[in-house]
Amino acid sequence: MASGPLDGIRCLEWAMWHNGPAAGYMLAELGAEVIKIEHPVQGDATRGVSTLSGASAFLPGGRTILFEVGNRSKKGITLNLQTEKGREVAYRLIEKSDVFYTNYRQKVARKLKMDYPDLSRINPKLIYAYNTGNGLKGEESELRAFDQLAQARTGLMWEAGDRDVEGPQMVQGAILDQNGATMLAFAILAALVARERQGIGQQVDVSLLGSAIHLQTINIHSAMWQGRAIPRHSRERCRNPMDNHYRCGDGLWIRFGESQSERFWEEFCNAIGADCLIHDNRFDTTEQRRNNYGELIPLLDKIFSGKPRAEWMGIFTAKDCQFARGPVNTAEDVPNDPQVLINDYIVEYDHPTMGRVKTVSLPIHFEKTPVAIKCPAPEFGQHTEEVLLDVAGYSWDEIAQMRADGVL
Repeated sequence: MASGPLDGIRCLEWAMWHNGPAAGYMLAELGAEVIKIEHPVQGDATRGVSTLSGASAFLPGGRTILFEVGNRSKKGITLNLQTEKGREVAYRLIEKSDVFYTNYRQKVARKLKMDYPDLSRINPKLIYAYNTGNGLKGEESELRAFDQLAQARTGLMWEAGDRDVEGPQMVQGAILDQNGATMLAFAILAALVARERQGIGQQVDVSLLGSAIHLQTINIHSAMWQGRAIPRHSRERCRNPMDNHYRCGDGLWIRFGESQSERFWEEFCNAIGADCLIHDNRFDTTEQRRNNYGELIPLLDKIFSGKPRAEWMGIFTAKDCQFARGPVNTAEDVPNDPQVLINDYIVEYDHPTMGRVKTVSLPIHFEKTPVAIKCPAPEFGQHTEEVLLDVAGYSWDEIAQMRADGVL
């Protein structure tokens, strides 16, 4: 198999939680060698996260979901950067690396002499990437920040949920952490291109706050340019019946996402066996459907309740319907969705404690330099000796002494 597009690139990760480390598995599966640095006692905090919203986060073998999903395909070492010798080891690795990235706060990086000015003196062509909570500037730049706080601050909690449910709604699954990590990987890739073409190393930074705003570009522009955000969706008060979701006869839901309702209204009515709606003067134009949604939605609810979802989907396929539709899946449904599987958005690999498991892949396909999962998340300090011997050039005696001194 050909190497990934980042083959030959070495990245050092000094980060914890998810919005920093998740960038690492993306870079690693694009072909980079990613080495994760953890404190020899504390480690990444996600190794010890026991619950997520009250549900157990532990996997067989004592591993945790958060650590596993954010740290696969990496090498893991332990290194005490609070010691002078530990920093000396890190600096030797910096000399032989292309990228260093972190989500530790600036004051921590400065205190430990792991900030950009210190590391760029060692390796002027280094890409130094920050993923902060609230950006590098301002009074709140050093405050701790997490996914749920970014959801709150950037308006996402007022976009999620149904308009008829009062109060803000939170989306589970650390989606803004994942988005922030994706933006971090994106920034690193762009900086590598700049170095390739211009011969320069540099610091780049992204933030959880900024990435969350970027994710909501359309809605926030609506607020700035039109003086209002796009309203939350309301199923009961939806003015476009073809941009709504309906419960089917088996209790499962189907979603339509067709903004061009005038174009597809007749085809839609024919497909659901409701030709009578085509010429009903309450619903025969887009404007009439908008005005009479209160009568139309209950009629459609009754129709869709008459058949299970699979039958409806089969009907639309058999009739070669062109309007946009799809199932409302749960997280449990997604790994078995045929369209997901055929495109390798969910793949399988061998895990040391869980056996053959499904996992979310990197959803990028290269014809000549394919991406690939390299290995599960590393055991605590699993590759310390390997990295120090092969990359940093230390001897076994030196490594043994550093262990005795609490450096590793």
